[in-house]
Amino acid sequence: MSEINSGNMKLFNRPFYSQKIKPYIGKGLIKVLTGQRRVGKSYIMLQIMNEIAKENASANIIWINKEKSEFSFIRNDQTFSDYVSTKLITGKDNFLFVDEIQEIEGFENVLRSLQANNDCDIFCTGSNANLLSGELPIPIQTISFSSAFATRMP
Repeated sequence: MSEINSGNMKLFNRPFYSQKIKPYIGKGLIKVLTGQRRVGKSYIMLQIMNEIAKENASANIIWINKEKSEFSFIRNDQTFSDYVSTKLITGKDNFLFVDEIQEIEGFENVLRSLQANNDCDIFCTGSNANLLSGELPIPIQTISFSSAFATRMP
Protein backbone atom coordinates (compact mmCIF):
# COMPACT_ATOMS: atom_id res chain seq x y z
CA MET A 1 0.00 0.00 0.00
CA SER A 2 1.28 3.47 -0.78
CA GLU A 3 1.60 6.27 1.74
CA ILE A 4 -1.70 7.49 3.13
CA ASN A 5 -2.59 10.88 1.66
CA SER A 6 -2.86 13.62 4.25
CA GLY A 7 -4.19 16.21 1.81
CA ASN A 8 -2.49 19.58 1.75
CA MET A 9 -1.51 19.53 5.42
CA LYS A 10 2.09 18.96 6.46
CA LEU A 11 2.46 16.00 8.80
CA PHE A 12 4.70 16.68 11.78
CA ASN A 13 6.53 13.52 12.66
CA ARG A 14 5.76 12.83 16.32
CA PRO A 15 7.80 9.68 17.04
CA PHE A 16 7.06 9.80 20.76
CA TYR A 17 3.51 8.62 20.07
CA SER A 18 4.30 6.08 17.35
CA GLN A 19 6.97 4.52 19.59
CA LYS A 20 4.47 4.41 22.44
CA ILE A 21 1.88 2.63 20.24
CA LYS A 22 4.14 0.31 18.23
CA PRO A 23 4.57 -2.39 20.93
CA TYR A 24 0.77 -2.84 21.03
CA ILE A 25 0.22 -3.32 17.29
CA GLY A 26 -1.20 -6.77 16.68
CA LYS A 27 -1.77 -7.45 20.39
CA GLY A 28 -5.58 -7.50 20.34
CA LEU A 29 -6.02 -4.23 22.21
CA ILE A 30 -8.12 -1.38 20.88
CA LYS A 31 -5.81 1.63 20.68
CA VAL A 32 -7.73 4.82 21.54
CA LEU A 33 -6.07 8.17 20.83
CA THR A 34 -7.80 10.75 23.00
CA GLY A 35 -7.40 14.45 23.50
CA GLN A 36 -8.87 17.84 22.82
CA ARG A 37 -9.87 18.84 19.32
CA ARG A 38 -7.07 19.91 16.97
CA VAL A 39 -4.16 18.45 18.98
CA GLY A 40 -3.08 16.11 16.20
CA LYS A 41 -4.84 12.81 16.92
CA SER A 42 -5.79 12.33 13.28
CA TYR A 43 -2.30 13.02 12.02
CA ILE A 44 -0.68 10.70 14.52
CA MET A 45 -3.11 8.04 13.29
CA LEU A 46 -2.06 8.80 9.69
CA GLN A 47 1.56 8.45 10.76
CA ILE A 48 0.82 5.02 12.26
CA MET A 49 -1.05 3.95 9.11
CA ASN A 50 1.94 4.94 6.98
CA GLU A 51 4.34 3.04 9.23
CA ILE A 52 2.18 -0.10 9.06
CA ALA A 53 1.92 0.19 5.27
CA LYS A 54 5.72 0.50 4.98
CA GLU A 55 6.37 -2.49 7.24
CA ASN A 56 3.60 -4.70 5.85
CA ALA A 57 3.05 -4.15 2.13
CA SER A 58 0.08 -6.54 2.10
CA ALA A 59 -1.70 -4.86 5.02
CA ASN A 60 -5.36 -4.11 4.41
CA ILE A 61 -5.91 -0.68 5.91
CA ILE A 62 -9.51 0.41 6.44
CA TRP A 63 -9.79 4.12 7.18
CA ILE A 64 -12.98 5.87 8.24
CA ASN A 65 -12.75 9.61 8.81
CA LYS A 66 -16.03 10.84 10.28
CA GLU A 67 -15.06 14.44 9.53
CA LYS A 68 -15.35 13.69 5.80
CA SER A 69 -18.76 13.72 4.12
CA GLU A 70 -18.05 10.48 2.24
CA PHE A 71 -18.49 8.65 5.56
CA SER A 72 -21.61 10.53 6.70
CA PHE A 73 -23.77 7.44 6.03
CA ILE A 74 -22.00 5.62 8.88
CA ARG A 75 -24.18 6.79 11.74
CA ASN A 76 -24.82 3.78 13.92
CA ASP A 77 -23.54 0.34 14.81
CA GLN A 78 -25.39 -1.35 11.95
CA THR A 79 -24.06 0.88 9.14
CA PHE A 80 -20.62 0.79 10.78
CA SER A 81 -20.62 -3.01 10.97
CA ASP A 82 -21.92 -3.36 7.40
CA TYR A 83 -19.24 -1.05 6.01
CA VAL A 84 -16.35 -2.69 7.86
CA SER A 85 -17.49 -6.20 6.93
CA THR A 86 -17.34 -5.27 3.22
CA LYS A 87 -13.76 -4.03 3.65
CA LEU A 88 -12.25 -6.94 5.63
CA ILE A 89 -10.12 -9.31 3.56
CA THR A 90 -9.77 -12.91 4.76
CA GLY A 91 -6.18 -14.06 5.00
CA LYS A 92 -4.73 -10.55 5.20
CA ASP A 93 -3.68 -8.46 8.15
CA ASN A 94 -6.63 -6.08 8.54
CA PHE A 95 -6.18 -2.75 10.31
CA LEU A 96 -9.17 -0.57 11.15
CA PHE A 97 -8.64 3.16 11.76
CA VAL A 98 -11.62 5.30 12.74
CA ASP A 99 -11.28 9.04 13.23
CA GLU A 100 -13.84 10.64 15.58
CA ILE A 101 -15.39 7.31 16.58
CA GLN A 102 -17.78 8.99 19.05
CA GLU A 103 -19.78 10.21 16.03
CA ILE A 104 -21.04 6.63 15.47
CA GLU A 105 -23.88 5.64 17.78
CA GLY A 106 -23.25 2.23 19.36
CA PHE A 107 -19.70 1.93 17.99
CA GLU A 108 -18.62 0.01 21.11
CA ASN A 109 -20.66 -3.06 20.09
CA VAL A 110 -18.97 -3.27 16.69
CA LEU A 111 -15.45 -2.75 18.02
CA ARG A 112 -15.94 -5.37 20.74
CA SER A 113 -17.24 -7.87 18.19
CA LEU A 114 -14.34 -7.21 15.80
CA GLN A 115 -11.94 -7.59 18.71
CA ALA A 116 -13.57 -10.80 19.98
CA ASN A 117 -13.43 -12.34 16.50
CA ASN A 118 -9.84 -11.14 16.01
CA ASP A 119 -10.93 -9.67 12.67
CA CYS A 120 -8.60 -6.68 12.70
CA ASP A 121 -6.25 -4.50 14.69
CA ILE A 122 -8.23 -1.46 15.83
CA PHE A 123 -7.18 2.17 16.24
CA CYS A 124 -9.54 5.06 16.84
CA THR A 125 -9.57 8.69 17.86
CA GLY A 126 -12.05 10.62 19.90
CA SER A 127 -12.40 13.77 21.89
CA ASN A 128 -14.04 11.98 24.82
CA ALA A 129 -11.57 10.66 27.39
CA ASN A 130 -14.08 8.02 28.53
CA LEU A 131 -14.12 6.24 25.17
CA LEU A 132 -13.78 2.50 25.54
CA SER A 133 -12.59 2.46 29.11
CA GLY A 134 -10.50 -0.61 29.75
CA GLU A 135 -8.72 -0.48 26.42
CA LEU A 136 -5.37 1.18 25.70
CA PRO A 137 -5.91 4.94 26.05
CA ILE A 138 -3.22 7.12 24.51
CA PRO A 139 -3.67 10.76 25.51
CA ILE A 140 -2.39 13.15 22.83
CA GLN A 141 -1.08 16.59 23.75
CA THR A 142 -0.56 19.61 21.52
CA ILE A 143 2.71 19.72 19.64
CA SER A 144 5.43 21.44 21.64
CA PHE A 145 7.29 24.47 20.35
CA SER A 146 10.57 22.53 20.27
CA SER A 147 8.98 19.72 18.22
CA ALA A 148 7.44 22.18 15.78
CA PHE A 149 10.72 24.08 15.47
CA ALA A 150 12.67 20.85 14.87
CA THR A 151 10.40 19.90 11.95
CA ARG A 152 10.24 23.33 10.30
CA MET A 153 11.14 23.72 6.64
CA PRO A 154 14.76 24.83 5.91
